[in-house]
Amino acid sequence: MTTSEPVNHSRTIPEAFKALLHVHEVLDATGFDRTVHHLVLLRASQINGCAYCVKMHTREAREDGETNERLDRLVVWDQVDDFSPKERAALAWTEALTSLDRKTDYGALRAGLRRHFSDSEIGILTTTVGMINLWNRLQVSAH
Repeated sequence: MTTSEPVNHSRTIPEAFKALLHVHEVLDATGFDRTVHHLVLLRASQINGCAYCVKMHTREAREDGETNERLDRLVVWDQVDDFSPKERAALAWTEALTSLDRKTDYGALRAGLRRHFSDSEIGILTTTVGMINLWNRLQVSAH
């Protein structure tokens, strides 16, 4: 092995990976809106430049009934009318938590979320965004 070779995290810290996968099992069991779930995973992966995750989450979204047209325009979601107010609130939250900016008004974004989501759902959404950002970074670290 060379010093620049990627670390196989699932092999070197398997218990940590098992714990991370368990988080997804818990989140999936909540019944959170699958359309929003897929859009959030894909949008964060696009922002983070994780090609593997973009491909995987695009495929999963299609398998769950998402249209190619909406997936094609997800990158410009805030400039088109393809997405519902609920989806737009979730995507704005996703972008704010993926590209951190000290000037972001998280209170205003939360107010937008609360028009469409319960506090429990906001917690699920926030954890989903955090987890996809973690997975994106682990995957990108192997490039």
